[in-house]
Amino acid sequence: MGKRRTARELAVQLLYQIEVGGGDPEAVKIRFWDEYRAESDVELFTSSLVKTYEEHAGEIDKIIATAARNWDFDRIARVDRNILRVATAELLFVEDVPPKVTLNEAIEIAKKYGSTEKSYGFINGVLDRIMRENVEGDSE
Repeated sequence: MGKRRTARELAVQLLYQIEVGGGDPEAVKIRFWDEYRAESDVELFTSSLVKTYEEHAGEIDKIIATAARNWDFDRIARVDRNILRVATAELLFVEDVPPKVTLNEAIEIAKKYGSTEKSYGFINGVLDRIMRENVEGDSE
């Protein structure tokens, strides 16, 4: 598995822990990195994805909620929601990754960590809609 895939998986796990744990996100991050030792470039990309989400959380969550038609945002399983958050942050704000790569990576992470065996299909549909509606030159 590549370093960026590892970083994406860690970003999903970290956002999940922040969401579930409540309290001080910075304390959660410190505990997380104490437990998960990663190469510096993996930790850097993970932290960048998490920071990007945190800086644009309201906008990202609104985009996900709009794209997840007929789904109440709060009823999306937490792990699936955090996969969508990391991927949407990457799609919208990380310019050096082609959108199709982000989409494929999110699908693979959903196959591994998704809340059900069908999570990847839901995540694929939501991210495809986000790509088409929010990312210029989405599939070129």
